[in-house]
Amino acid sequence: MLSDAEAEAELARLAALLLAANTAYHTKDAPEITDAEYDAAKRRNFALEARFPHLKRADSPSEVVGAGVAEGFTKIAHEVRMLSLENAFEDKDVEEFEDRVRKYLGHSGPLAFTAEPKIDGLSLSLRYENGRLIHAATRGDGETGENVTENAQTIGDIPQVLTDAPVVLEVRGEVYMSHVDFKALNARQKELGGKIFANPRNAAAGSLRQLDASITSSRPLRFFAYAWGAVSEPLAETQISAINRLKKLGFAVNPLTILCNGAAEMLTHYNTIEAKRSSLGYDIDGVVYKVNDLSLQRRLGFRSTTPRWAIAHKFPAELAWTRLLAIDIQVGRTGALSPVARLEPVTVGGVVVSNATLHNEDYIAGRDSKGNAIRDGKDIRVGDWVQVYRAGDVIPKIADVDLSRRSDGLQRYEFPVICPECGSPTLREEGDAVRRCSGGLICPAQAVERLRHFVGRGTFDIEGLGAKQIEAFYRDGWVQTPAEIFSLRARFGTGLQQLKNREGWGEKSAENLFDAIDEKRKISLNRLIFALGIRHVGESSASLLANHYATWPQFETAMTHATIGAGAAWDELLAIDGVGAVLAASVIATFQNERERAAIDALIAELEVQPVVTRAPVNSPVAGKTVVFTGTFEKMTRAEAKATAESLGAKVAGSVSAKTDLLVAGPGAGSKAKAAAALGVETIDEDGWLALIGST
Repeated sequence: MLSDAEAEAELARLAALLLAANTAYHTKDAPEITDAEYDAAKRRNFALEARFPHLKRADSPSEVVGAGVAEGFTKIAHEVRMLSLENAFEDKDVEEFEDRVRKYLGHSGPLAFTAEPKIDGLSLSLRYENGRLIHAATRGDGETGENVTENAQTIGDIPQVLTDAPVVLEVRGEVYMSHVDFKALNARQKELGGKIFANPRNAAAGSLRQLDASITSSRPLRFFAYAWGAVSEPLAETQISAINRLKKLGFAVNPLTILCNGAAEMLTHYNTIEAKRSSLGYDIDGVVYKVNDLSLQRRLGFRSTTPRWAIAHKFPAELAWTRLLAIDIQVGRTGALSPVARLEPVTVGGVVVSNATLHNEDYIAGRDSKGNAIRDGKDIRVGDWVQVYRAGDVIPKIADVDLSRRSDGLQRYEFPVICPECGSPTLREEGDAVRRCSGGLICPAQAVERLRHFVGRGTFDIEGLGAKQIEAFYRDGWVQTPAEIFSLRARFGTGLQQLKNREGWGEKSAENLFDAIDEKRKISLNRLIFALGIRHVGESSASLLANHYATWPQFETAMTHATIGAGAAWDELLAIDGVGAVLAASVIATFQNERERAAIDALIAELEVQPVVTRAPVNSPVAGKTVVFTGTFEKMTRAEAKATAESLGAKVAGSVSAKTDLLVAGPGAGSKAKAAAALGVETIDEDGWLALIGST
């Protein structure tokens, strides 16, 4: 029921909420909220992006896995990415998961799944070569993790040597701590005056990620194996057989892992595990289902951050009451004012919560964006007793207010009409749920957030230049634009005012930063496009644009000469599968904005932008061609057909244009078939496509 403006505002709120939660949970091992709110927020974000694909943000949480590597650890790149899982919350979600799998595969026969407890711990990947443990790495951001090899070697459940294993084997699983060991550890910490951990997950993560391995060795960590990454030869033909193979190799696997035939049996096992949850002796937060046949897993493949063949069925959320101490306003990269509740710390399901999202000014006032009452119209005031809804390891949500405990004299909260960061007026456009600062780049909060995005892990990811350093450099006038990052050495490497003379910096650390910046002058096209922070352009859409235009000059020229809503360049942009009119207009507007363009040109002068390298098989008959699929297919789904085409080096477009090389049309092709005929584009049916690519 949301308008575009309302959906855009909600996506902005969710992005800020989920980013803060990921950092607190994955990087700092100090979650500020619980799993339930996090899951609910991520679920809502996915639903909104599905409903409004043209509004998907540059910093979309759906493109994020984990969080960046903490300072003090060296990095290890995962040969096979460590992805997150899609979540299910209701029985119907599990049934829909099975239906989606069947539909994607075109499979109507028996279909088996494994079901196993979802351990609430820290993901770890162990690489063995010739039977010996070579290194261990945390998940990190999915592509790069922290090197915790020495620490992992102290865990008794992790074998140092394997017998009869593949030459290369990456075993993946979860590091955790039992309830008994957690209680004993906190008792010892209290006696020694050390840190008291909020829950077993924090204790396990904090223990594994110690820079001193001797501290890790003193902590009672355990490990369950449940998956694998790179392997030199298959472990087995099915998921359950592979798990049994890992058990024979000496790894602990969860004894509650079973094989299920369909959603009904999966849900039965979910209920069984939930009933046993309190007596297991370790924390779990749901049940994971995976397609058992590994050949079907390969066919199903992956989305950008999750596999299509697995889902995590989460346990319900939890609630708690606490006092609202203050309401702070945070200003985001696009000027959105986001209210954050500062709470008297309260434990919700084992996690200490001190912050919660308040969404926007309407939510605080007790109404929705259309003026309808929520919470029976009860507004939220500083000093109130509020109910915190646990739904994720991100900033939780305030669900209700207890008016019976409201003190006399509490004042209604007045949402700021002046930006607290720069003093500019705040504006709320008609139909928009979010109030925004009108200051633009003169607003330090917006400028800093744009710079933080630029050096983020999905963009330039410059070693030693994180949010803290960016904020300090901006505050002192050293870095105001992205281009100025690359002139730091020239401006502050020598002379009276040198980086090495700043507090916290020395000659070595300054040189290391300059070198790290220089290393990132070479940047892939997709990362550069994402780094620009163009509204509505996320990691996946940046990749779509990069793959289509291949080089910066081609992309830059097309955006410079395009006209919003008309012309060949506009049509070409919209023909990219996954690019909508709102995203396209946003990109063109950015390149044709005088100030934005000056900043982009200054940046490009400092960089060497790498063209997209096509990794198509040498003998692929469709490598480099632009293919459009339309109509109904009988032998494979359209989703599978598109994935196959891309794996063979083809570009898949969403509409037919003069640049289309091939239209694959099933029954009901409609307007695309007519457009192809008018343009003289070659058209084949499903059988012709399968024959062309050599499938049967």
